[in-house]
Amino acid sequence: MSDGGDEKLSVEARLGLVAFTIDSEPHIRVNQDECRKCSLKQCLFVCPAKLYTEEEGEIKFNHEGCLECGTCRIACPKIDWNYPRGGFGAHYQYG
Repeated sequence: MSDGGDEKLSVEARLGLVAFTIDSEPHIRVNQDECRKCSLKQCLFVCPAKLYTEEEGEIKFNHEGCLECGTCRIACPKIDWNYPRGGFGAHYQYG
């Protein structure tokens, strides 16, 4: 960035500034029984970090890169969504 601060960072560059403290316990759980009934599978498309994938008919979620935005929670009320335990999760930096 320039000293004047007038240069804008792209979304990708800003996301690259996010640091994570990874918890061994996931803060989001996917209910496979509910996922099998779902025809839309909107979680695969709404996550800005693209952490939901479908493998052999099952929805997988990688909690380690979660931005904690809550988009998946809004898209699918069947997802068991919580914030990470204290001290864990995303740590945003100015950018």
